[in-house]
Amino acid sequence: MTITQLVTQAQAGSRAAFGELYESLAGDLYRMALYTLGSGPDAEDAVADTFAEAWKGIKNLREPEAFRSWMFRILSARCKRQVAQIVTRKKEIDLDSYYETAEEAVPETATRRAELSEALGTLSPEERQIVLLSVLEGYTMREIAGILSLPQGTVSSKLSRSLKKLRNQLQDTTGKEGAK
Repeated sequence: MTITQLVTQAQAGSRAAFGELYESLAGDLYRMALYTLGSGPDAEDAVADTFAEAWKGIKNLREPEAFRSWMFRILSARCKRQVAQIVTRKKEIDLDSYYETAEEAVPETATRRAELSEALGTLSPEERQIVLLSVLEGYTMREIAGILSLPQGTVSSKLSRSLKKLRNQLQDTTGKEGAK
C-alpha cells in the first residue's frame, strides 16, 4: 500500500494505517530530531509528540501525498521550541543512537564518527537540520525551504556554508592526524 493510500485510510480513522505510517517514517524523524536536539531522549519525545499532533490533525491534511514533508514541518516546529530549552543545558550532540543500527565499527570508522560528531557540533541546530534533510534524507532545497518555512535561497546558502564549515573542520582534523 502506498503512503497516500495509508494517509487516506488514516484520515478516515484507521489506527492501523497510521501505525504503518509511523513505522515508515519514525526512524527518519528520529534522526532529524537527534541531530537537531542532540539528545536521544529529547529526540524520542519530539517524535512521539509529532505523531500525536499529526494524529489529531491528519483529517485536515489536504494533500495526502505531502504527508512526509508535513510530518517534518511538525517536527521542525517542535524541535525549534525545544532547542531554546536544551541549549542552556546541553552543548554537545550525541550521535551514538544514530549509529546503533550500523555494523560494528572498525577503529578508523569510530574515529571518523567522533570527528564528524565534533564537526556537526560546531553547526547551529538550524544548520544541522538543513544538512540532515539534504544529505541524509535527500530533500531538495525547495522541499527543505517548505519544511523549515525559510526562503529557498536562504536554505541553499546555509547548506553551502554549513557543508563548507564541515569540510574545513574535517580537513583540519585529518590534517592534525597526518601531522602527528
